[in-house]
Amino acid sequence: MFITIEGSEGAGKSTLIEHLKKYFLDINIEFIFTKEPGATEVGAKLRKLLLDKTLELDPISETFLLLADRIEHVRKIINPALEENKNILSDRYLDSTYAYQGAGRKINKEELDKLIKPLKFPIPDLTIYLDLPVEEGLMRAKGRDRLDRFEEEEIDFFERIRNSYLKIAQDDRHRIFTIDSTISEAEVFELAKDCIEKKLNESWFF
Repeated sequence: MFITIEGSEGAGKSTLIEHLKKYFLDINIEFIFTKEPGATEVGAKLRKLLLDKTLELDPISETFLLLADRIEHVRKIINPALEENKNILSDRYLDSTYAYQGAGRKINKEELDKLIKPLKFPIPDLTIYLDLPVEEGLMRAKGRDRLDRFEEEEIDFFERIRNSYLKIAQDDRHRIFTIDSTISEAEVFELAKDCIEKKLNESWFF
């Protein structure tokens, strides 16, 4: 089972994932928890470049760095796990590229498709998208110690990202489960947990 968690800045992805880690450990269901960018040795170095706010990256250069990270991630972590029928949960994946680089950086979807589709990345069985109004998400993000290169973007950048995520979720409702992240952490966790357990039960049944 391949599950991804998506959302813009401040949506609560990291908090949800920590709750899920503890829950599935407690009930003895094994998951590999991973992330993008930065899950591999190469990816960790690429992540530093991507988040470095002293750098000005061309949108296409940024996209190629993210795709390089994903190639490493898929070939070294995701595909081996799937080949062994292991459960894997990733903090960000394909949808982030279409939302951030596509809508956020204004790269045409057809251009992104030409870069991404030939790489034949596996499609998640389930994606949980945490939706949050942009201003609330940015207020949460500003409570952190320091902001990275993405978090310092203008509000219009994040509005485009949110709108893109909502469209992606609307167009792929059989895969993407949207949670209103304005509710409490506990409520978000319960909705996500129930959704994942339902999907796991379906996979075990079939």
